[in-house]
Amino acid sequence: MKKHKLIIAILSCTLSFTTVTSCSEFLDAENISNSNEEQQFDSVADTFTALIGVYNQVIGDDGYGQRINLYYPQTADDFKTSGDYNCNDRRGISTYGACTSNPDLNKPFLKLYSGIERANLCIKNIPLSPVFQTGSEADKKLMNRYLGEALTLRAMFYYDLIKNWGDVPMQMVPSSDLESVYLPKTDRDVIYDKIIADLATAAELVPWRSEAATTNVRFTKAAVKGLRARIALARAGYSLRRDPRIMAKGSNSEAYYQIAYDECRDIINSGQHGLNANYEAAFRPLHDNTEDAAHEVIFAVGAYGGNAATDSKIGYYNGMRHGDNSNWKSSGGINAIATYFYEFGKYDVRRDLTVASMQINDANQAILSTGVLCTDGKFRKSWTNVTGTAQNLAIDWPLLRYSDILLMFAEADNELNGSPSQDAINAVQLVRNRAYAGNVGQAGSIPTDKTGFFNYIVHERLLEFGGEGLRKYDLIRWNLLATKIAETKQKLSDLLNGTGQYANVPSYLYYKASAYDRTKTAQAALQSVDIYVPAGVNRADIYYTPSVADTPSGYTKLNWRAAMTAAYISDPAKGYAQYFEANRKELLPIYQDIIQSNYNLTQDYGY
Repeated sequence: MKKHKLIIAILSCTLSFTTVTSCSEFLDAENISNSNEEQQFDSVADTFTALIGVYNQVIGDDGYGQRINLYYPQTADDFKTSGDYNCNDRRGISTYGACTSNPDLNKPFLKLYSGIERANLCIKNIPLSPVFQTGSEADKKLMNRYLGEALTLRAMFYYDLIKNWGDVPMQMVPSSDLESVYLPKTDRDVIYDKIIADLATAAELVPWRSEAATTNVRFTKAAVKGLRARIALARAGYSLRRDPRIMAKGSNSEAYYQIAYDECRDIINSGQHGLNANYEAAFRPLHDNTEDAAHEVIFAVGAYGGNAATDSKIGYYNGMRHGDNSNWKSSGGINAIATYFYEFGKYDVRRDLTVASMQINDANQAILSTGVLCTDGKFRKSWTNVTGTAQNLAIDWPLLRYSDILLMFAEADNELNGSPSQDAINAVQLVRNRAYAGNVGQAGSIPTDKTGFFNYIVHERLLEFGGEGLRKYDLIRWNLLATKIAETKQKLSDLLNGTGQYANVPSYLYYKASAYDRTKTAQAALQSVDIYVPAGVNRADIYYTPSVADTPSGYTKLNWRAAMTAAYISDPAKGYAQYFEANRKELLPIYQDIIQSNYNLTQDYGY
């Protein structure tokens, strides 16, 4: 374990928050008596212990270790959960058909409120601490930093609640300070405005990366500002409202675009973060809890401990599939939507990392995946040092990257100015040029009108952040989710029939199982697979060239376009986004037992 993970593990074992039995289970309230509160915050060390307790509510199976980042963001136009529809598991969520009895809706909701409760205790008690009030300047500075981190974590928890459930109860004090724990829903814009203001305060309290003497698993100034920009864009955009039940834009959008613009500009001008020259270099270090050289990953959710509470199943549940009898068993439970591969240009280096068109068989060899069974590829168990059947791999989750700052900046600039400034174009160009490293001439031009530039960003974010849990929420705030689902269904139909842009997509590919070297880059590993290339065809063109009639000698025939079926598009059990309904399914239902535990809480959105 790296030093920062070991410190977190030791401190979390001494955490003094204890669960209080309450008739209101939906809060999952964790509390301490007034005397214990004073003791918990009477020193810098004890306060840090309390803060770690807040951070611990971000990770784990019910947080950013599996459900919030791997279950909930499916399905947009990039990835979906594998398997057949069941309204009571992750597949029901992925197809927009979750029942209110779905247990995967329960614990994440409760865990987020548990995190809010822990954060509220810190936010209340840090300013009351004698160390905060009369301690040394160094101690006061640390206590202010902890307060800023607690404010940021609370904002993050509320953002996760809003983007998945819409209006939710707003609790800004510990449960023990409430007259009643049976809270009704608060309009999301009210919550947004509160946490956006809190993040402005937090940004003044936490240091820049270079001043922080810590890694990217703790919030620094850029991470706070980046989160504030992301939330401001959500506040400016569309969301599903309760009354009337329609997708509607937030009020005073220009003010929130300005916030996003200002925060992203500050990060860009700070010189604290940059883009790695190699796209893959942002993701490899997440597999061994280190930081990338350019500090592109501004904030990562740290995973540790080898357990469901504080570790992650990133790379086991999702990521490139490894056979059950290989050295690295993993399920590859998230599949690329069959058309997503073809959203990338053939020279875009992001494609072969983001979409894993290969897998590892039981003999530890690399083989191809069919056209409908490619997985998300930024996370790979064989990139860790963990072998065997272990599911908790301590892979960190990249919550915020510098490329997101560049693209949010460009989007906000375009909205404010009515067309992109040169700075906005340059920001997008940085992301695009990295994607076409070695073939920049193939990157194409960037539109300079408002609509064209916006559409370009919509597509660029699809390519840049595939598998990182952002796409569905981007489409919702743009009010494009229904549009893109409809477009994708038409594209899938075209792919099935081999028409339009898919007219030359091969029905079959032919390959030989090849030695797998886990130290190679994703692109190099794929290049090592012996794929049959017809005479006169460049290897880069095999995905755009009709297949030969007969299987070449010594090669295995693989269904590529032929793997696409009508059932993939519209079957009740297997169909893509089969149960999506506009103006309803943009949000999840609240778990039924949570509703029943609070008489002031309503279900809404037609559930």
